[in-house]
Amino acid sequence: MCALQGLFLLGFCVWSLVELSSSGSDNPSRVVMEVLLVAVFAVGLLALGRYWVVGADWPRTPTIVWNALLLPVAWGLVQSERILIALAVALVALIGIGSAVAAGSSDRSGSTPA
Repeated sequence: MCALQGLFLLGFCVWSLVELSSSGSDNPSRVVMEVLLVAVFAVGLLALGRYWVVGADWPRTPTIVWNALLLPVAWGLVQSERILIALAVALVALIGIGSAVAAGSSDRSGSTPA
């Protein structure tokens, strides 16, 4: 899920740059800074996704935090009457949280280390 979110954010960066180059913007420096900030989060999510794939245990907490931060974003979208986008963001956030919690509980075998 983290890798998919990272890929989505990279796609958003590309889309923003294409929009900037095709239609221009009244504030191109703002668009570039937004793209750089979103790209940092995208790279972080891609790294989390990679570490989930290799079986590392530590990505659970940042995954839960990231997805928990998406819930207020979804609420803000509801308040701005973008209901379908809000539902999509909330669904992705809840799936991400649930996946991280489930992965954490399934990694534990119940035995204590020696």
